Amino acid sequence: MESWFVLNTKPKKEFIVERLFQEGGILFYLPKYLKGGHPAPFFPGYGFINFDYPGQFNIVRYTRGVRALVGDRHCPIPVDRTLVVYIKAQECDGYIQLNETDEEVHLGDKVEIVEGPLKGIQGIFNRELKDKDRVAILLEHISYQAQVMIEKCKLKKVGYR
Repeated sequence: MESWFVLNTKPKKEFIVERLFQEGGILFYLPKYLKGGHPAPFFPGYGFINFDYPGQFNIVRYTRGVRALVGDRHCPIPVDRTLVVYIKAQECDGYIQLNETDEEVHLGDKVEIVEGPLKGIQGIFNRELKDKDRVAILLEHISYQAQVMIEKCKLKKVGYR
């Protein structure tokens, strides 16, 4: 039975992985936004893939550019289909739109994503990335704690440190 999973790509290989799965007939969803007029992955290094586990596992796992499927030591953990549908619904002309905000967040702050495909999900601010407009936050949404990179402008503080 087919399920959605989160797939981790090798650095800067998201578009190659997307093309290879499209050519191979496997449904792969790579959320994108426009950065300087060019498409960029919304979640660098990650995409969503729909396939039959365990039947197609080796095909997926050994596709060029794939690092791993997100899960525990034993198997990948499926994500709810509604998460993918929700993220897709946030797109306009195939891209997720970004808005600016000036709220300052610091290491350890509890934050909530206020817009975009993960709106309403809370996490802990972890660090700023080299691209100062993006940050890493720790999420506790999918049966384990995960780290996600997201635009800083999409966060608001929740509570106190």
